[in-house]
Amino acid sequence: ESTTRRAFLSTVAAIGAAAIIPTVANAKVDYENIAYLGGGSVVDLNNANLRAYLRLPGMYPGAAGKIVSHGPYKSVSDVYNIPGLTSGEKDVIKNYEGRFTAKEPAAEYVIDRINNGLYR
Repeated sequence: ESTTRRAFLSTVAAIGAAAIIPTVANAKVDYENIAYLGGGSVVDLNNANLRAYLRLPGMYPGAAGKIVSHGPYKSVSDVYNIPGLTSGEKDVIKNYEGRFTAKEPAAEYVIDRINNGLYR
């Protein structure tokens, strides 16, 4: 009888433990457009951080600041509609136009476009 009781209690304990273990969330581990966030030759206008434009001489801080402060952009050509964009900034953007893309905005990256918390 004690063996049966132990078996029963261990089974109940195992079921109880399994019930309190949280289920695994379907977290987005890999972002398919990670290469466009500043580590490659093409920059995503909708998701890349301000620092991504440091690699493009003439873009930072003026044109880059205006790009990340506006949007989202449906296409690369939408950046030319940014209010207050000077003709010089438009020229610089035109020079790099082939290195830009406009991917679907991803909330986890859009939130950090202006300030990603990296300080020197």
